[in-house]
Amino acid sequence: MTNHLCALRFFYIQTLKRPWSIADTPYPKKVHRLPTILSQEEVAQLIDAACTPFHRTVLMTLYATGVRNAELTRLKVSDIDSRRMVIHVQGGKGRQDRDVMLSPVLLDELRAHWRRLRRKSIWLFPGNRWHSGDRSMDTKTPRHACQYAARRAGIKKKVYPHVLRHRFATHLLEAGADLHTIQILLGHHDLKETARYLHLSQRHLHATASPLDSLVLKGGSPER
Repeated sequence: MTNHLCALRFFYIQTLKRPWSIADTPYPKKVHRLPTILSQEEVAQLIDAACTPFHRTVLMTLYATGVRNAELTRLKVSDIDSRRMVIHVQGGKGRQDRDVMLSPVLLDELRAHWRRLRRKSIWLFPGNRWHSGDRSMDTKTPRHACQYAARRAGIKKKVYPHVLRHRFATHLLEAGADLHTIQILLGHHDLKETARYLHLSQRHLHATASPLDSLVLKGGSPER
């Protein structure tokens, strides 16, 4: 529907040179759906079920940092700052650079990953079949890592790299991190983008009691 309206707008403005009013032809409302939810136990199962050590490191990095799939593929070895315990994400969405946390567990995994690489590269995750190329891996590799691991772990939910980004944010929120900090770590420009994780956080969902709990009801449930 939106594509059709865009085509009509182009036809009126560019071809017919006539005014176009969005009030006469309003765009349909965008449907916002909550993303797939994985528990911490399922995330652990997913990582443990990785097909290869390379895939395991990819999954751990996605979950530990909350980076986007495209951002992951562009990470360089020089982006790992073990002295400050941060990872530099360069050229993120909107061409914005930012720093994300470097977990000590992830740092140990990345060091082991670096020792396993057959050929050293400027890229943290080199491309080609043997992960020894001069180019970084493509965005298909993290998607395949998620799909294969989910299948091996028996997870029926649809799992892709952005799901681990969602879980990174939600688990931080449940651990007590504030929304503004999570916004910075995710590289969101608008706090509204980050606020949706309130809908996914069990801690926030359970923090407020249902109004039913405060009612004084007479008797028990009716018998059937």
